[in-house]
Amino acid sequence: MSHPLLPAVVELVRQAGAATLPYWRADVAVTQKADASPVTAADLAAHHLLAAGLGALAPQIPVLSEEDSLIPLAERAQWTRWWLVDPLDGTKEFIAGSEEFTVNVALIEDGRVVFGVVGQPSTGRCYYGGAGLGAWRCEAQGEAQAIAVRGAPAAAFTLVASRRHSSPAQERLLAGLGERFGHLELANIGSSLKFCLLAEGTADCYPRLAPTSQWDTAAAQGVLEGAGGEVLDLQGEALRYPARESFLNPSFLALPATAAWRAELLALARALD
Repeated sequence: MSHPLLPAVVELVRQAGAATLPYWRADVAVTQKADASPVTAADLAAHHLLAAGLGALAPQIPVLSEEDSLIPLAERAQWTRWWLVDPLDGTKEFIAGSEEFTVNVALIEDGRVVFGVVGQPSTGRCYYGGAGLGAWRCEAQGEAQAIAVRGAPAAAFTLVASRRHSSPAQERLLAGLGERFGHLELANIGSSLKFCLLAEGTADCYPRLAPTSQWDTAAAQGVLEGAGGEVLDLQGEALRYPARESFLNPSFLALPATAAWRAELLALARALD
């Protein structure tokens, strides 16, 4: 099963990723936004390509991009469907010359992710999917391969952690998981690729008890949900994307939907948050 807009969005994400590469590892100038986060010409090049491409693809669907987010809440609250876009997720990784940056596009309907596309420009790899649609990974050259979460940990419980962002609560959660599962393998990776490790079955859990924004997570949540995973707030409800003044997400847990340890994880996270 697919969505009629999905193939075109995959192609747009690939094009946007290609637009970032001339700036990668090229001493690109960095400026700061009002919230002190960095922005580069690569962010803006990808943003302009996606805004134009999505507008041409579906003129009736508005675009909310990290690089064009000053849209009044009164206007956004009227939307029933919209694109949620991070033209360059992992800007700090990009600036540092790492390969761990992505282009993220999600289609949101009534606050839920319909599908998401995550492109990794440095490798040409692309992940895409959505709940009820399935999930796929496609290399720069080659056929798309269906991906799925793994039902149980392999030799060790593999936990995905942010390379740059943590919190005291998150560190305590990691300690608690170590007590429950024994030795933890830690997979440190930047940007929305953290979700993709779960979606392709190479990791078991991604807890995030530190700040993220809506455009950081929505596209990769779509991929993970299509692969049989879920992203939960600490009440055990699916992470949603309602129109609100703040774009910050609550704390969340990403995991396989059928994980036998789901309730234990939620209880531990709630106690520490």
